[in-house]
Amino acid sequence: MTFVFTECGKGNAENEHKTKIDPIVREHKARFIGNYNREFNDLPDLHLEAAIRNGIEPLKSRVDTQLLKNDLVRLPVELELYKMYDLKHSIPFLVPSAASLLIEISRNFRDSLYSKDLPLYRLYLTSVTRTDEDIAGLTKKNINAVENSSHRYGTTFDISWKRFDPVDPDALQSLPPERLKLVLAQVLFDLKNQNRCYVKHERKQACFHITVR
Repeated sequence: MTFVFTECGKGNAENEHKTKIDPIVREHKARFIGNYNREFNDLPDLHLEAAIRNGIEPLKSRVDTQLLKNDLVRLPVELELYKMYDLKHSIPFLVPSAASLLIEISRNFRDSLYSKDLPLYRLYLTSVTRTDEDIAGLTKKNINAVENSSHRYGTTFDISWKRFDPVDPDALQSLPPERLKLVLAQVLFDLKNQNRCYVKHERKQACFHITVR
C-alpha cells in the first residue's frame, strides 16, 4: 500500500497533486470491520429491481432454458474457484454479467487468501436461477421463500458463508469458517462499494445473497 506524506515548504502545485490523490488512497484503505448485518443489508426490493432490469423473463420450467440459450451462461458444475451444492431448487444458469461477477468474486477470494499466505479454499455456490416450478417446490418446504424472488431472473446467486472447500484437504493448516467468511466479506464489501452488486447477509440460510447491478 502506498502512503502519501506532505512535507512543509513544498510548492502549491505539488500539494494540490497530493490532495487530489488522497481520496483514492482513503478509498483503497476502506476495510470491512465485521458488522455483516449492517454492511450487507440491501433490501429485497433493490435486488428485485436490479434483477428485472438486468435479467431474463422468468422461466416456467427447466426445459425453457433452451429458449434462452443465447441469453444465459451455463455454469460448470465445478471449477477450481468454486463448488456447487446439489442444486435441488435451482439450475446453474446466469446471465453473462452475473456469471462474470461470480467468477470475479471467486478469483478475488482466492487471491486474497494467497496474498495473506493462507491455505486456499473454494467457495460454495448454494443457489442460482429458479424457474417457476422450482419456486413452487421451494415454497412448499420453506415458508420464507419468496415467490417473486430475484433468483427468477438469472441475475442472482447465493454463496455460503458457513461452508468452504479446501483446495488441499491434506494441508497442515486449516481455517475456521469464521475466518474465511471475513475474507469473503471483504471481497463483497469492495465490489458492493463499487456499485457492482447488491448483497444481503442471510442468517437462516447461512449465505450471502448477491445480485449483479
